[in-house]
Amino acid sequence: MSAEEEARRLAVALRWDHTGAPVVVAKGHGAVAEAIVATAETHGVAVEENPLLAAALAQVELDAEIPEALYRAVAEVIAFVLRSADRR
Repeated sequence: MSAEEEARRLAVALRWDHTGAPVVVAKGHGAVAEAIVATAETHGVAVEENPLLAAALAQVELDAEIPEALYRAVAEVIAFVLRSADRR
């Protein structure tokens, strides 16, 4: 991966406690994105690759709930993660 591609790589981590809206708890490009993905994988959390959703979520402040406009897209990701966890 080139330095330019690495710098463009983006990851966003969400926390959802099954009440209220999910909260953005980490976000970053390049090496930070790689660390977010590695941490998720280390802890057995499924990772969904969705560059458009990641870009939208990256606009949300850390420790803030996601906006209502992103609920449906994030719900689909949460469903994916829960299905992945059930398969394990």
